[in-house]
Amino acid sequence: MTMAPNPSRSLPRFPRDFVWGVSTSAAQIEGAVAEDGRGRSAWDAFAAEPGRIKDGSDPRVATDHYHRYREDVALLRELGVGAYRFSVAWPRVVPDGGGTVNAAGLDFYDRLVDELLAAGIAPVPTLFHWDTPQALEEGGGWLVRETAERFAAYAEVVAGRLGDRVARWITLNEPAELTLLGYGLGQHAPGRQLLFEALPAAHHQLLGHGLAVQALRARGAGNIGIANSHGPTWPVSPAEADTAAADLYDLLLNRLFAEPVLLGRYPDEELAGLLPGPVAEDLRIISEPLDWYGINYYQPTLVGAPAAEGSGPAAFGGIQLPPELPFAPREIEGYPRTDFGWPVIPEALTELLVSFRERYGDRLPPVVITENGCAYEGTGDAERITFLDGHLRALHTAMEAGVEVRGYFVWSLLDNFEWAEGYARRFGLVHVDYATLERTPKASYHWLRDALREQARG
Repeated sequence: MTMAPNPSRSLPRFPRDFVWGVSTSAAQIEGAVAEDGRGRSAWDAFAAEPGRIKDGSDPRVATDHYHRYREDVALLRELGVGAYRFSVAWPRVVPDGGGTVNAAGLDFYDRLVDELLAAGIAPVPTLFHWDTPQALEEGGGWLVRETAERFAAYAEVVAGRLGDRVARWITLNEPAELTLLGYGLGQHAPGRQLLFEALPAAHHQLLGHGLAVQALRARGAGNIGIANSHGPTWPVSPAEADTAAADLYDLLLNRLFAEPVLLGRYPDEELAGLLPGPVAEDLRIISEPLDWYGINYYQPTLVGAPAAEGSGPAAFGGIQLPPELPFAPREIEGYPRTDFGWPVIPEALTELLVSFRERYGDRLPPVVITENGCAYEGTGDAERITFLDGHLRALHTAMEAGVEVRGYFVWSLLDNFEWAEGYARRFGLVHVDYATLERTPKASYHWLRDALREQARG
């Protein structure tokens, strides 16, 4: 176990042009799900099913960012970040996923972008953060090719409205989690339990990414990336069965989503043979060159061969994987844990970034950490400060080792609707009272504000 970092010390010096930001997503903060022509999303439908959300809540109000965005931008300005990563709600802009565009939805993002720019904050929109229009979901969602094509058309619409003021774009957020948790295990929307038959959802999201890159560039947009989730995979032992299980897990959760984008190929020919459509032709689209590569990092995963006894909860919030899968995530002992049960291991971020540089070489564009954060309840903000301090030091160590990292975004600005957990997990730098919607900056907000001011003085 490593020594805990000392957050009273100044952070190491980052480059002057390093991008500091925070991240949110529309489905988790906006609310106003039935206002101004917004269509229904897969998460609206999922949350309406009894038992889907652990605390019985739903995202109909969330943090009411739709009405309080000016207040939230003021919090961003006081925090001192240079960029704000938010997501555009596809069903707010194109209610049925394709066809008629909702002008009122685009007007909201117009106002948000203008408010950000007036505050000196660069808007960084993510075009898809899991809120598939329910009309498309009912037609097969990401299991069908048409959704990728509809996504590209929607991307062109958003770029046509916002492209004159937005200088950095993100196509997708975490296609691995949507594939695994949404289509594979049924823990997230749309609640399908297809196991390996969920693989078409991975391919079509990646295809949608590539088509969206093309659509954005056709509209004159540049500085485009993706936000993929990654973490080191550690075998539980050097035994062949455990290393094989860890390799397969790493292939499915890391390489399956990185290598088509970075290398233009799937990491396994047998796996590629299970995917739909003209895969070779699609890969040429999926691997459209990116300006930067976004990584969402939270934790490593310890993996071994399936066993009748001794398998701990899987990653992704303690979800137990079905026993028929050929790997079993285990508990990582000896480290502090967040209130989500995730181990806090900053040095694993260094390991991840160095391994990406070694694996992909000059095919890896500059990296941006598009999400990194932790869930702590109640009085846990001292732990959040220690978490952020440790991960920023680990990030700096990776940069000293030669990894080109150009930015870091904290997840998240606000406590919010945390998917299947409801409102029971708080990731925010700002506390939200869900009864009154009052925002109160936490100690971690003030710590980060002071750290950014010190960086600016350097």
